[in-house]
Amino acid sequence: MKLNEIPRPSGNKKGKPRKGRGPGTGNGKTAGRGHKGQLARSGANHRAWFEGGQMPIQRRLPKRGFKNPFSKVYQIVNLRDLDKLGDISEITTEVLWEHGLLKKPDLPVKLLGDGEVTKAYTVNVHKASKSATEAIAAAGGKVELGA
Repeated sequence: MKLNEIPRPSGNKKGKPRKGRGPGTGNGKTAGRGHKGQLARSGANHRAWFEGGQMPIQRRLPKRGFKNPFSKVYQIVNLRDLDKLGDISEITTEVLWEHGLLKKPDLPVKLLGDGEVTKAYTVNVHKASKSATEAIAAAGGKVELGA
């Protein structure tokens, strides 16, 4: 059983309050809309970020810097993380994803040389640092780029 499958106890859900049904209800006369103003009118509607005609926050704040639309974001995997994979000798991005070393399966992966390599791995990733490539080669493995 899941939390969303637990039945609601009887009498738990109150009905919607009936607006404009006389002064005794506490919601008569203006029916919870206050006096005058845009929101008191029928059909009143504005965007969630509308500030009543005031200069909006996204236009008041200064724009700074440069966002490169062509930049590539790599997911980082270190050499010390490869020991968490167990007895696997052929490492691909799919293997890293299945073992929880990647946050997103479709972003490119870069191997960095932080840590020690104890086994000969064949690693297939998008990019690798020079130190990581040398460490894997020294352990008897190889790095294939291009995933």
